[in-house]
Amino acid sequence: MILGALHFPPIENIVEWPAYFGEGTIVEFNKIAIINILAVLIPTVMFLMAGSRAKADPTGVPRGIRGVAESSVEFIENGIIMQTIGKDGMRYLPLLISLFFFISFGNLFEIIPTFQMPSNARMANPLFLAVLVLVIFISVGIKHNGPGYLIKAINPPGVPFALKFLVIPIEFLSTYIVRPFSLAVRLFANMLAGHILLVTFGVLCITVWSMSPLVLTLGLAFPMLVGLTGFELGVAFLQGYIFTILTGVYIGGALHLDH
Repeated sequence: MILGALHFPPIENIVEWPAYFGEGTIVEFNKIAIINILAVLIPTVMFLMAGSRAKADPTGVPRGIRGVAESSVEFIENGIIMQTIGKDGMRYLPLLISLFFFISFGNLFEIIPTFQMPSNARMANPLFLAVLVLVIFISVGIKHNGPGYLIKAINPPGVPFALKFLVIPIEFLSTYIVRPFSLAVRLFANMLAGHILLVTFGVLCITVWSMSPLVLTLGLAFPMLVGLTGFELGVAFLQGYIFTILTGVYIGGALHLDH
């Protein structure tokens, strides 16, 4: 769409990226794939470096990258696991830390020059993660409650028999359909909306290079772009936190079915 000296790209141009190889196949590799790989490698390297520093000086005060890593672990332990699962949820610490960092770092690429795209603004990422969480909490429920968990989870005790025909279908949809759907859509929609906002105000700022009356919008567009960039920095971690704590809630519910 063209407005004065501005050319707003079609929506597909800001969420679709050309393939580097394997276009149209299951091994297609593009910018989103690179971001996903980096979102795995960067936290991995961070924790490996922190671990090596801890071994070199086990009694020292955590500083730098070691401090960040240890603070992150404590945050997940105290802010998520203890609040949603309890002490027996510590076995899921690696899973929850991995989810938090993978999602957060994938989101952060939205504000990194040359990338400027959150990997979770494509539905494939959030959908895969949501299905993974679904499989995990069902597996936890079956492991700790037996195969009957699949029925117990949607058949709350104390419900009159006549109401079970209404309650059970609602609980089935809520537990096995709405949970993964809401996890995926919440993450996807928030990151896509933020990405579109940054692109919009970025395009508006380009007017400074044009001899057009629209250059007057720069006084508003540039501060908005800076403010939104800072806002999206917070959203990147917030969405990682929300996804992770909901995962903890679902695992805790499957682990302690009677509660």
